[in-house]
Amino acid sequence: MNKTFVLCLTLFAAPLSAHPHIFINTGLKFLVDHQNRLTHVQVTWEYDELYSLLVTEDMGVDDDYDGVLTPEDTALLTGFDMQWVDGFNGDLVGAMNGAPLNLSPPSAPTATLSDGKIITTHLRAVEGAPEITGFLNFLPYDGTYYTAYDVGLPVTVQGGKGCEVSVNAPDIDGALAMTKAELGALPMDFDMDAAGLSDIGRRFATDVKITCAAR
Repeated sequence: MNKTFVLCLTLFAAPLSAHPHIFINTGLKFLVDHQNRLTHVQVTWEYDELYSLLVTEDMGVDDDYDGVLTPEDTALLTGFDMQWVDGFNGDLVGAMNGAPLNLSPPSAPTATLSDGKIITTHLRAVEGAPEITGFLNFLPYDGTYYTAYDVGLPVTVQGGKGCEVSVNAPDIDGALAMTKAELGALPMDFDMDAAGLSDIGRRFATDVKITCAAR
C-alpha cells in the first residue's frame, strides 16, 4: 500500500467519519477474444495482514499459524468475500469511451494464504462483450473509503490483438487539497450524500486504461 495514500486516508478519517478499515492490493486480468472483445475481467485482491489475521481467526482457518492451508481450510476460505449484497458493484467500475459497462456477479472464486495475507480471485463477465475501441477504463475503488485499494499487483491483457494497458496513479496531493478545502466549508455534522461526497473514493482511484489495435 502506498504510504502517501495511507497518510491521506488517515487525515480524512476524522472529518469523514468513514475511513478505511481494510487495505487491498489489487490486480486485474482482462480476457479479450480474437475479435478484441472484452469478455471477462479477473480480479485479484490481496488483503492486508491485519484483516487477513482477523478473517482466518474468525473462520478457524490456519489455526496452527503455520501459514499453510489444508484442503479443508482452502475450501472454507474460498468465496468468503463473494457474499455480495444486491446493488454492490464489486468495488470495480468500468467504462468504454465514457459509457458505463455492466459486469456480472462474481464467479470462479479462489483463495490462498501467502506471507500472512489472504489472496483471492474472482471472475466477472462483461455484458455484451464489447469490442475494445477507443479507450477502456477500469477503476477499482470503494466510494465510501471503508476499503482502500492500491493497484500494485500485475495488470495484464490475455488474448486480443495489439492490446496494451497503462496504470495511472491518482494525483493524491491535488485530490487531498481539493477535498480538504471542501470539508473546511462544511459543518461537522454534514451528510456525505447531501454534500456530494458519497463517492469520494473515486478521487483516489487508480485509473487502468486498455487500448487495442484496430482489426
